[in-house]
Amino acid sequence: MQPKLNEGEYVFCLVADLSVIELDAIIGFFKEEEGYTLILQKETADRLNLSYGYVAAWITLTIHSSLEAVGLTAAFSAALAKHLISCNVVAGFYHDHLFVALNDGQKAIDALNELANNS
Repeated sequence: MQPKLNEGEYVFCLVADLSVIELDAIIGFFKEEEGYTLILQKETADRLNLSYGYVAAWITLTIHSSLEAVGLTAAFSAALAKHLISCNVVAGFYHDHLFVALNDGQKAIDALNELANNS
């Protein structure tokens, strides 16, 4: 699985209009009925005066995972839950990306490495 803890602090923000931010600054986004949920570096959100409540660490699972794979999300979410770590998962084309509370970043890496070593 080889989890990688990316440097920085990340936040989830809600905006009504994507024109408020340059596309290159967006880590990820999802269109919902209420607006666009953006994943941004905290410093970008602060610079744009966007509100957020959750500050996260970003972990990338460097293994290439299929969007059709069965069980991977269940396995790593169960391993994190065992250590009382909540997780927001974003599936990219090649990798899964996990956002955990900032203070849980290293603890999550340790739990994921434990899972990988025991599989």
